[in-house]
Amino acid sequence: MGNHSSGSKIKFGTDGWRGIIADDFTFPNVRKVTRAIASYLETAYTKDRPVLVAYDTRFLADEFARTSAEVLADLGWTVKITDRDCPTPVIAYNARHLNSAGALMFTASHNPAPYCGIKYIPDYAGPATPQITDTIVANIEGASDALPGNIPSDAISTFDPKPAYMEFIYTLLDVEKIKSAGLKVKYDALYSTSRGYLDEVLQRCGCQLESFHNWRDVLFGGGMPEPKGEQLVELVEAVRKDKADLGLATDGDSDRFGIVDEQGNVLTPNTVLLVLARHLIKNKGKSGAIVRTVATTHLLDNLAAKYGLPLYETAVGFKYIGEKMRETTVLIGGEESGGLSIIGHIPEKDGVLADMLVAEAIAYEGKPLSELVKEAIAEANGPLYNKRLDLHLDDAHKAAVIDSFSKNPPGEVAGVKVKEVGRKDGIKLYLEEGSWVLLRPSGTEPLMRVYLEANSPEKMAEMAEEMESVIAKLQPVAV
Repeated sequence: MGNHSSGSKIKFGTDGWRGIIADDFTFPNVRKVTRAIASYLETAYTKDRPVLVAYDTRFLADEFARTSAEVLADLGWTVKITDRDCPTPVIAYNARHLNSAGALMFTASHNPAPYCGIKYIPDYAGPATPQITDTIVANIEGASDALPGNIPSDAISTFDPKPAYMEFIYTLLDVEKIKSAGLKVKYDALYSTSRGYLDEVLQRCGCQLESFHNWRDVLFGGGMPEPKGEQLVELVEAVRKDKADLGLATDGDSDRFGIVDEQGNVLTPNTVLLVLARHLIKNKGKSGAIVRTVATTHLLDNLAAKYGLPLYETAVGFKYIGEKMRETTVLIGGEESGGLSIIGHIPEKDGVLADMLVAEAIAYEGKPLSELVKEAIAEANGPLYNKRLDLHLDDAHKAAVIDSFSKNPPGEVAGVKVKEVGRKDGIKLYLEEGSWVLLRPSGTEPLMRVYLEANSPEKMAEMAEEMESVIAKLQPVAV
């Protein structure tokens, strides 16, 4: 972790600032960042609008949130802080619902236990755009980390964000339809903020429910609050053993979903997006644009074409999808890393809603989830096969690779012609046959991520091998 100095080190990544608790994520730095956010708030809102503060289940997140609330109160804002840890989509919804000056959410999402983070959510209920976060980051340098002075006794109050959100989510779901299906569901809260939310919605929708890990554990049971294969072993086992219809999970702040089908397969987010896009069109009669990031499956493009819907591709990061949702009618927007939102919902990813929509799709179709997956893939002219390589490269090597691919992109990859080069985010090679390759340097780690999609496992393996060897040869020349 090296020798971290405070202040200058604070960087906002794709979703706010994250750091290691007691290293760079400290009380003085929280006060500093809160003041930087408050300087932005002064330019965007009037003081008669409250600032909301919320937090996830991490170590000290509640205390960091309290500190932040005191700093805001000292600066003359009225602050409403949640009465317990809270899902990101829930505080985002309340930011709009309560006509607030936005919300500060203390979370490191799916990062490991030593991390905490803070993200600012404006009153439109979605992630802050780069222009807002750039302003906040520019304010950090000059912001003080001093303790707040006098805090007016009535400036901070606690509130329960749950009732308003719950009322809203039931307007998006066909509760009676789900009830009539009598689904057997296993739910792994992964010690996250979705407990008391997702389980309550499932029960209201008449599901026969068994829950796991539905309490706060700041060490996440020694694992990670990430709803992916290695964290979902217990959930998969429970689904198989009891022949459940479905297994559900969320990440730490409940904005990402994890779905297990009745056979115990953990579905990829790409697959879930496809199943839900089809469900919204076919069963709920909805229409609108399909929005995905550059790294997300092109099966969505095929489905959009089939139904005559517009398809938009964005840079990586839900903030870009959220921006599109605020500009135009979006049926569904999502990313391969496990976030989605739909028409009528807030422009923020919501794991609770995503999980419930899968239950709803099963209820409408009266078929096992694995069947729905097969049908959706067939309808989108699939399957396509995906892979992501994480290549460990230093900054100079990363720069050499991006430079070379920008200036002289290859004419073909593994014998498949490159028909277009995209530069929305990293470098994307669009190939014939619907295949593609995306090279995207990590902003925070010495990694080059290479995403691939192809129409056969063999072709995908061949493309991966070729990309690895080309990249290895592009070492910067030592001078």
